Amino acid sequence: MTTFIEKLFGKPKKNETPVSPEPEPEISEPAARSETPTLPSQPSQASTAPLAPAMFSDETIQLSPPQLIVGCGHSVGQQREHNEDALFTLTTNLVSDTTYLRFGLYIIADGMGGHQHGELASGVSIRSMANSILRKLFIPFISPKGEPPEESIHEIIQDGITEAHRSIAREATGGGTTLTMALIIGDQFILTHVGDSRAYTIFPDGSLRLLTRDHSLVRRLEELGQITAAEAAVHPQRNVLYRALGHGEPFEPEINTLPIPSGGYVMLCSDGLWGYVNEQKILQIIKENPHPELACQLMVEAANAAGGPDNISVILIHFPDALS
Repeated sequence: MTTFIEKLFGKPKKNETPVSPEPEPEISEPAARSETPTLPSQPSQASTAPLAPAMFSDETIQLSPPQLIVGCGHSVGQQREHNEDALFTLTTNLVSDTTYLRFGLYIIADGMGGHQHGELASGVSIRSMANSILRKLFIPFISPKGEPPEESIHEIIQDGITEAHRSIAREATGGGTTLTMALIIGDQFILTHVGDSRAYTIFPDGSLRLLTRDHSLVRRLEELGQITAAEAAVHPQRNVLYRALGHGEPFEPEINTLPIPSGGYVMLCSDGLWGYVNEQKILQIIKENPHPELACQLMVEAANAAGGPDNISVILIHFPDALS
């Protein structure tokens, strides 16, 4: 399977650094998120099933072969009647005497445009993107000959984004969505990003790094020095995006190849989490509850405890100390 990986990505490079994203275009036709939320008759609970802390040991479990451990959480929140977020997780391992094949696909989408349009847009984007990646990458990945596709990873992802964009225009007219995707193939980690859902790396030393840049109006104004971070946090237009799937013409997403955080985590989340649970609290939850399923449940609970004004979605991927 090394041959498949090398053909697809080229031979591994030591100390590979992330690809810098292209400069942002001029802001045009901002996409507004959903209208002011309405209160449901009863508070909604996180959809993750209750997990007792005693289920998980504090001791590190050494898995053989080394595997990705993944959890997710999903909640409508406390102040909305419908959930416009969608997520997708797929973790696979193919192990034989001569082969160890690891493949992971993780996507979060946060819809906008009101109940009907937002729900449709996020769901359509997830299905379209997952279908494209699985059809063009995963099926060749598990084929008997293990032949890599003729297209590059970048081309496959770009084609997937373009198809998702067009699918929303056809099936969810008037809707739009963010999309943040982590793709793991062997020891390669590729991150794709549109909108203001986020990706973070949590390192074994307890530090956290934001991997994405919000495609929002206030973030752009902050980058230009026109407003401060504190002003951006309470700005009345903080939910307005200038780049989203389903709005405007097809565009190139940010696609970066990033280092694998051995022994650490990658987290994808919608703004319903990162907008209401600060980074210190996120780090505390993961440090005290290292299993991804339990950590995701507790992060969703923390967002709901903060008022839960928005839909909440999170995916947490734990990487083993060694991937080979």
